[in-house]
Amino acid sequence: MSWRAFAALLLRDIVVLRKDLPAFIARTVMQPVLLMFVFTYVFPKIGQGVGSAGGPSAESAFSTLLVGGVVASAMIFQGIQAVALPMVQDFGFTREIEDRVLAPIPVEGVALEKVTSGAIQGLLAAMVVLPLAYVIPATNVHLDVNWPVTLTFLPLAAVLGASLGLTVGTRVEPRQVPLVFSLLVLPMTFLGAVYYPWTSLEPLPWLRWAVLVNPLVYLSEGVRMGLTGDTIPHMNGVVVYAACLAFTAVLLRVGIKGFRRRVLT
Repeated sequence: MSWRAFAALLLRDIVVLRKDLPAFIARTVMQPVLLMFVFTYVFPKIGQGVGSAGGPSAESAFSTLLVGGVVASAMIFQGIQAVALPMVQDFGFTREIEDRVLAPIPVEGVALEKVTSGAIQGLLAAMVVLPLAYVIPATNVHLDVNWPVTLTFLPLAAVLGASLGLTVGTRVEPRQVPLVFSLLVLPMTFLGAVYYPWTSLEPLPWLRWAVLVNPLVYLSEGVRMGLTGDTIPHMNGVVVYAACLAFTAVLLRVGIKGFRRRVLT
């Protein structure tokens, strides 16, 4: 009965997503498309491309490393949007969450269903953003896809993003969730190895170790490892997988406890 209830709740979220697909695509592609368009299309066309001092090869290398970063950032922030923001309404004045927790399923199961739904949307975000990140740059993008890494890491990245969304949605007051995007999203993006590989921070050892508390660093490095292989330098694969598993476990535990507390009070 619990599994049937879980599947029914998940199917409901998928139906809602299908009906709201244009809005989903719009909010998913807006930031990555603008980022890729400005940095990898407009700048090279006007002679101000990042890495232009190294010629077309350096500009192409930047476009290649940026693909992994924008895919990772789209996945993690889609997870936050898909899980945390709806909780503003679920835990709001109308208490819509009560309709879900009345289903014949443990409270923890409802939280896990939300994470599953957010992870599915994170994977869809990657499928939408990746082709755009490949075709938008004015310079060549050299992908060397490692399929075992890509097929195993992207689902893990999606679950990590959704788990972060669950933690944010249950540990932050509903009225303060929009503020999280100013205090959390911007620092995570600029210090999340989206625009540069983590190994390039070697001249700044204090920053190189400080950013390791940012889960987006490992997502960017892992996606880059899966899509570009050894074309772009990246963090050790074992460290990337271990860190993502550890972040996912901690965030899931914290998020589920917060969800249960919010529901029962």
